[in-house]
Amino acid sequence: MENWRWFRILRRKNIELANDRGLKVDDPIKYAVISFFALLILSSGFIFNTPAEIITGLIQILKSPSILITDYMVVGNIGASFFNAGLLMLVTIALAYRNNVHMNGPIIAAAFTIMGFAFFGKNVYNIIPIILGVYLRARYQKTVLGKLLLPALFGTALGPLVSQVSFGFGFEPYLAIPLGIGFGIVVGFILPPLANHFIPFHQGFNLYNIGFTAGMIGMLMMAIFRSFNLETPVVLLVKEGYNRPFFIYFSLFFFIMLVLGLIFNRFRRSSYKKLLQHSGRLVTDFVFLNGFGVSLINMALLGYLSLGYIILVGGQINGPTIGGIFTVVGFGAFGKHINNVWPILTGVFLSSLLKVWDVSSTGAVLAALFGTTLAPIAGAYGPLYGIIAGFVHISMVMNVGMLHGGMNLYNNGFSGGFVAALLVPIFDSLNRKKRRRKT
Repeated sequence: MENWRWFRILRRKNIELANDRGLKVDDPIKYAVISFFALLILSSGFIFNTPAEIITGLIQILKSPSILITDYMVVGNIGASFFNAGLLMLVTIALAYRNNVHMNGPIIAAAFTIMGFAFFGKNVYNIIPIILGVYLRARYQKTVLGKLLLPALFGTALGPLVSQVSFGFGFEPYLAIPLGIGFGIVVGFILPPLANHFIPFHQGFNLYNIGFTAGMIGMLMMAIFRSFNLETPVVLLVKEGYNRPFFIYFSLFFFIMLVLGLIFNRFRRSSYKKLLQHSGRLVTDFVFLNGFGVSLINMALLGYLSLGYIILVGGQINGPTIGGIFTVVGFGAFGKHINNVWPILTGVFLSSLLKVWDVSSTGAVLAALFGTTLAPIAGAYGPLYGIIAGFVHISMVMNVGMLHGGMNLYNNGFSGGFVAALLVPIFDSLNRKKRRRKT
């Protein structure tokens, strides 16, 4: 009888938890929903260009050195960029499925981030060697790739390293391509242990931890290249003049996401209020803690917030800023929400007004969107501290790119690691002082 009583208590608690999270959504449904968004982006390429134009554009994208900031809409065309983005997201989903990984917050964040950066820096050619390197690391450690899948996926931030060595330094193809692939395998092999090592550096307040790790590796590689008189060019290729069609398209995209989230969440507002209580500090998986439905709602709202910010400051919706939007959206399942994101955006905006950067420039807009890597600071310490973090972040991010020569696509993750490491101890000391005053 005693066992039966405990069984009923546990069953009741599980039912309450399930109700709080909305409809129970199993992995196959999650995989289907995320795959739907990938297919939607991929097929949308044919709205903008013909199949022949998309193939031609994809070839140009594959041969691009892809150094930060290279908008694939300029290198290839709009349709090819959308096709490339959807394709890479499907590759991500397939890898997760093949390795029996749950479709949780981190995987969703990785899938949308890879899709976003496939608009300006990642392609099938330059991500495969890095993933292969992580696979070899898994074999070396006698474990399965699934356990190292996140470093493999986020580690594709170093895709430009593969492309630059293959196509950007002017080597003969018979030498350049094997060298590029070789460098990709090497950085993939060394990335997982380094990623684990650097988390204490920023104490989990930088959501793009692999971006910080990739920045350190990129800095090392760039130092080696420069010692052989090999330099990467300063690149700023961005598309302009497509705000209206892109705004309409992505507004509809996020509307579909919002509706699906509401359905899965049974239209419950209380679930979202609970999600907003999390600081977002690594590791905060909203899908596990709050449910798939409310995570989709959060992702959609962050998409609208990101779009709104670009339009309000007079920025351009292009390949890089679309990448920023989808990265914010992806991490809406893994650490970011409205309450911890808006202070970072505000800080970057205020900083841009007072400093030398045009608030509407692509660089400043990217600093705002990707600067939300520091969202956990706002979540843990409050909005004012988040504004300060955003204010400092743009100054840092505009100066660290030269260290890795544009070979690390997650430049804001690299910057965010330093900003968090510098500010968090100061914020901790101020909080302790406040607590002493209250006692």
